[in-house]
Amino acid sequence: MNPEERKKLLIVLVIIMGGLYVGVNFVFDPLSSWWAGRATEIRDLRSRLAEGRSLQARDAIIRSHWKDMQANAFPANTSQAEQQLLRSVDGWAGSTGVEVSSIMPQWKEESTNYMTLNCHVETAGDLGTLTRFLYDLESGPQAIRLDAVEFGAHDATGQQLTLSVDINGLALGAKEVK
Repeated sequence: MNPEERKKLLIVLVIIMGGLYVGVNFVFDPLSSWWAGRATEIRDLRSRLAEGRSLQARDAIIRSHWKDMQANAFPANTSQAEQQLLRSVDGWAGSTGVEVSSIMPQWKEESTNYMTLNCHVETAGDLGTLTRFLYDLESGPQAIRLDAVEFGAHDATGQQLTLSVDINGLALGAKEVK
């Protein structure tokens, strides 16, 4: 091969290598990252679509649960809500035989649509009465959620126990202070 042919061959090889470099770095890589992004977006959309179909299938159950929550939520009037919670705790204590030593309610405004009534309740009794108190609290119709439960022994034999409960009550609607 003479030097002129070699020079032309090298020029052609350099042009091919330059074309490959440009093709890989400026065409293939951007297209492959775009394709991967589209695949991720399609996967997310399919997941959201499946979740939406699942929600549609459970529409009646969700609406029924929401109606129950609205019907059993505490009133937006803070004093009425506190009175309702205190009456409920007194009712549970009276029906189960526990002794309530302290109740500390505190309001927390979550948004313009709802508030929560955080309440710390301290009680004393034996294991049977305290578990019945917890059962009545959990199974009642009010929109109440247990956040924390702590048992402690009040005597050396463990017959008298103390129960400390943190509960949250849901109040829907705008805040009314009276």
